[in-house]
Amino acid sequence: MHWDDLKVFLAVARDESLSQAGKRLKMDPATVGRRIARLEESGGGLLFLKSPQGYALTDMGQRLLVHAERVEQSMQMASEELSGTTRGMSGQIRIGAPDGAANFLLPQVCARIAEENPELEIQIVALPRVFSLSKREADFVVAVSPPKTGRLIVQKIADYKLSLAGAESYLEKYPEIKTPEDLRGHRMVGYISDMIFDKELDYLKALGVEIADLASNSVSVQLNCVRQGGGLGIVHDFALPLTPGVTRILLDHIQLSRGFYLVRHEDDKRLERLNRFAKALLEGLRNEVSRLEALT
Repeated sequence: MHWDDLKVFLAVARDESLSQAGKRLKMDPATVGRRIARLEESGGGLLFLKSPQGYALTDMGQRLLVHAERVEQSMQMASEELSGTTRGMSGQIRIGAPDGAANFLLPQVCARIAEENPELEIQIVALPRVFSLSKREADFVVAVSPPKTGRLIVQKIADYKLSLAGAESYLEKYPEIKTPEDLRGHRMVGYISDMIFDKELDYLKALGVEIADLASNSVSVQLNCVRQGGGLGIVHDFALPLTPGVTRILLDHIQLSRGFYLVRHEDDKRLERLNRFAKALLEGLRNEVSRLEALT
C-alpha cells in the first residue's frame, strides 16, 4: 500500500467525488478511479459505494480512513521536521469564516501574519455556512457558536457587539428614533430567514421582526444595503469604523452580544505549524475586535 494511493483515497473520501478529488490532486478522474481500484484490489474489498449523491465510504473504507488520516498526520509532521517549519510558518493554511469576520477582521489580521511569515500562503473562504473539518474543507473555522460534536479543538476568540444602525442619509429623512416603538414603518435589513445557518445570526428576532424588507444571506451585503439607505439593520460594531456614513441608534434599548470561536480538527494539535498559526490568529483577532470596537 503506497502513500500516494492513500492520498487519493483521502481526497475521494472527503470530496465524495472522483472529479472533485481529481481537482484537489491535479489528476484526471480516470486516474483517480484507477488508484482507488488498485487499493480495493490490494485490500480485497470495496472502499466506496457509488450513488447519485456521490461516493460513500463502505465499512471497509471507514476502517481504512482512520489509518489513512494517521499516516497523513505522520507525513505532515515529518515534512515539518525536514523543512524546518517547526521554527516558522510556511505552506498553505485555509480559514473558513462567516463573511462578517472574513471581511472586517481576518484581512487585517492575516495580512500581519503573512508579513511576518513570507513563506506562508493564507486562504480565507468567506461563506455563510458550516464548514466540515473532517472533510478538510478548511484547516481552521471561525464559528459563531461552539460545535457540540466531533473530534475538535474549540477556543473562544472574543465576544463582540452588534447594534441597530442606519445610514445618516436615511435617518435624516425621518423624525428622530427615540424608542423601539418609533421603528414602526421603517424598512428593516437582515438575513433571508430560511438561509440563516446558525440561530445566533437571527438578529432581527430580538426586535420582534420576522422577515426583513431587504434581505441577503451575506452580512456584508446587508451592511451595504444599510449604507445605501435601504433601511435599518443590525450591524457588527467592529464593522462601523470601516463603514463611514452609518451610525448606531437606540443604544440604550438595543445592543446584542455574540461570540466568535476558533475551531480545528483535534488531530492537528500535533502539528506545530498549525499550533503557532492558531496562537497568532487568536491573538490577532482578539486585538482587532477590541481595537475596532473602541473606535465606534
